[in-house]
Amino acid sequence: MKTLDLDAVQTFALTASLMNFTRVAEATGTTQSAISLKLKRLEMFLGRRLFERTPRSVRLTDEGAAFLEHAKVLLAANERAITAEAAPIKRLRLGISDHASGPELPMLLGRLYATDPTLALDITVDFSRPLLDTFDKGKLDGVIVRQEGGRRGGETLADDTFGWFATPSFEWRRGQSLRIANLAAPCGVRALAIRALDGAGIAWNEAFVGGGVAAVAAAVSAGVAVAALARRIAPVGSVDVAAQFKLPRLPRSKVMLYSRISDARSRAALRTLAAAFRGMASV
Repeated sequence: MKTLDLDAVQTFALTASLMNFTRVAEATGTTQSAISLKLKRLEMFLGRRLFERTPRSVRLTDEGAAFLEHAKVLLAANERAITAEAAPIKRLRLGISDHASGPELPMLLGRLYATDPTLALDITVDFSRPLLDTFDKGKLDGVIVRQEGGRRGGETLADDTFGWFATPSFEWRRGQSLRIANLAAPCGVRALAIRALDGAGIAWNEAFVGGGVAAVAAAVSAGVAVAALARRIAPVGSVDVAAQFKLPRLPRSKVMLYSRISDARSRAALRTLAAAFRGMASV
């Protein structure tokens, strides 16, 4: 009787989620050539082509999409069989900065769930500094935050450039008070934006304070104010008005992953999350 190689099926499912051999290699701690070989062997075993490959992209074929549903069922059944007599469900406690993930959070969690559907997640969304404090107290297994001061260690997930984003119709004249939208203190990006404006001698007023990046983005899209945002999380339809209004240049900011995890399963989940984040940040 023919038997599927579960490791190859797991690699297939991860590739279908990340759609990038480099990110899959990062997530599994192996090489792109090893990933490609596993997938080719799986395709030969099944007698069907699962992926369309080009030098710059990977996508599922129709047969690959159909097999993916069976693969998810198989991997979930395998996980249940292994953990049937084990102790309680494995729970991963993560802190994620809203200004680091922004609208990408649902996709990140979706990709993490797709690779380990039985892993329980406790997600805390907050500012970077409080998350790091909670992490340092041992109450979080890992955090994805913007780099704070001279803190060492950690793994770089993205190196963001920032801009001043507004609608194309947003109007402001030099000498007027600039309407800005921010998260509330102690948001590090808020402090960065205010420091830059004060340093340039530009009068400002906080016309909008949001409880999350989604709210700040909504204020920008509505034409309420201008906001300092990483380019990759700026709302669709907004434009960087820094040159138009001669606003001060904003420094780059790194997104970092800090963790203190020892078990293999949680480490694998974080590797997948890190690879997915890099993939989204590089688009």
